[in-house]
Amino acid sequence: MNAAYRRFTKQLPITTLALSVAFSLLPANAQIPGVPGTGSYPNSGANTAPTPSSNNQILSGQVKTDIAPAEKALAEGKYADAEGMFRELLVNNPQDLQATVGLGLSLAKQFKLDGADDLFDRVLGQDPNNALAFAGKATVLLNRMQSSAGTIRANRDSYLKQAEQYAQQACRLQPAGAEGHLTLGLVYKEEGQTDQAASELRTAIQFDPNQSYAYSGLGTIKLDQKSLGEAVENFKRAIELNSGNSQAHFGLGAAYSQLGQLDDAIKELNTSLYQFPNSWPTRMELGKAYAKQGNTVAAMKEFQLSTLIKPENVEPYLAMADIHQERGDNELALADLRSGLTQAPYNLDLRQRIADITLRLEKPDDAIKAYKTILQMSPNNPSAIKGLSQALYMKAQKAAVGALLASNDYESALKTLDDAIQLNPNDMELRLSKAKLMSLSGTKPDLSTMGQPGNDGERIAYAQALMANGEFIEASNMMKTVLMNVADAKQTFAVADIALMMHDLDNAQAAYNKALTLSGAPERGKRGLDAVAAARKTAQDSTTVGNELLTKKQWDGAVERFRQALAANPMQADAHYGLGQALEKTPKASSSMLLEAVVQYQNYLLLKTDLTAKDKANLVKNVDKLTDKAAKLKQKEDKTRK
Repeated sequence: MNAAYRRFTKQLPITTLALSVAFSLLPANAQIPGVPGTGSYPNSGANTAPTPSSNNQILSGQVKTDIAPAEKALAEGKYADAEGMFRELLVNNPQDLQATVGLGLSLAKQFKLDGADDLFDRVLGQDPNNALAFAGKATVLLNRMQSSAGTIRANRDSYLKQAEQYAQQACRLQPAGAEGHLTLGLVYKEEGQTDQAASELRTAIQFDPNQSYAYSGLGTIKLDQKSLGEAVENFKRAIELNSGNSQAHFGLGAAYSQLGQLDDAIKELNTSLYQFPNSWPTRMELGKAYAKQGNTVAAMKEFQLSTLIKPENVEPYLAMADIHQERGDNELALADLRSGLTQAPYNLDLRQRIADITLRLEKPDDAIKAYKTILQMSPNNPSAIKGLSQALYMKAQKAAVGALLASNDYESALKTLDDAIQLNPNDMELRLSKAKLMSLSGTKPDLSTMGQPGNDGERIAYAQALMANGEFIEASNMMKTVLMNVADAKQTFAVADIALMMHDLDNAQAAYNKALTLSGAPERGKRGLDAVAAARKTAQDSTTVGNELLTKKQWDGAVERFRQALAANPMQADAHYGLGQALEKTPKASSSMLLEAVVQYQNYLLLKTDLTAKDKANLVKNVDKLTDKAAKLKQKEDKTRK
């Protein structure tokens, strides 16, 4: 089950207070099965649990007709009504401890926590062995954890431990009391002690088969365990016992959503919201259901409402960013994620998404900064390391490679990659990231030693490394394989976006077109295709200007323009040739410039498949001469340095 649901019980009245006749004590001389918390799960057959005596009221221990209506209202979840009734009882008899406990519980369920806590303390001051008061104090602590206050968020573990102690004391004082076992089960569930939680909840049901909130608690556990059928049964039973159990409606809606029964899911979630409008997990789950239906407008509304209720929860920010990214609105996705980051500045998921989108928007400097921040918070984080290497490579494409090689960023990144590879020697993507960076220094790694990629993630990383290595055709073929493997629109759009970021424009265009045939998202596809067309135009226009500057012998300007063309489209053959010419003809060109010119001519030969045999032979001959010239010049440069 998702994180929203696991935290749902913190938002809602945690128990239904079994103050009705069905939630009574066993006779003192009765044997107590299943204590402590080891009872079997009840079923519909006879003799599954002791039948409570109708003469044993949980608050009074005796028949009190004046308190019965208040107990009934509390058991049915009518907390405001119960509060009023208990207050009337206390006006007539201020010393009535049973009514005081009842009032405290009705306040606790309405999140009037300070007043409830004061009442429980008052009861314990006069009756230190009052089990329900201890259970009530545990409930108060569980509900306090819903606060967004930093102090409470920072002390969550201590609150839970104190709540556990209170609930255990309630069970010791009243071992056959369903309320204590129910509260203890809910505390254990919050602590992640699933088996103990389920045991306590079953024990609560043994002592009170009408315990609606125990059933919904069990349903939560089954939902977390992906046992959807059992979860649905438990939630339905909880609703049958108490239709006002908003937690059960929420859980049933969440289960239906996972089962793909979206109309039923939305109906149950709306019922839960009607009963408890300020539940951020319900808003979150309803948004997810709408998103699955394709109703992104309604989904966005629910996600936004969820953030208003619980600003520090990151789930809705991530979900809103997902929707904007699926539409191709990366800038809006960034805005959502940055809003979340103001509330949860240490959340790595938010930071990783921000860095990845920034990289996709081709803002390498911002991406480098973002990935470095993640690595400061989480050293050797593989995703951040891979992103950093990609950002550095992108920066080198947009500027002179030499400037990057001379910076601390390059050496630092290589060291970080080496450290990560030592920790993750089988991570092919990390090794490919290092190979991609090494290619910037003129080293041409032998990618064949990497082995063959075993999944699409590795194939994409392999294609990026091939592209960096100048093996454009192989890179394109690798991306074609990935594109053939994806079968749904979301995955296909993702592949298209990656291909666009790599500037593999042919595969990007093919992927966007394929995605359009798989989904009804024409705007998303059109935006992607427009970006491909814009990149092609940038590459062509920059190549044209570069050639004009070549004829005017403005070598530096020509180099800059051809680099811009290749940053937009590395497979622009004419830009490779033009860059080679500009580098070769630059006055007093260094050996490194001549060697780069050789590489550019070789790339041109690879990509320009329609060259005549004569033109190809002439260019090969020129490459050989230029290679020799660069080698001799390198020797002179070395002697000069000495």
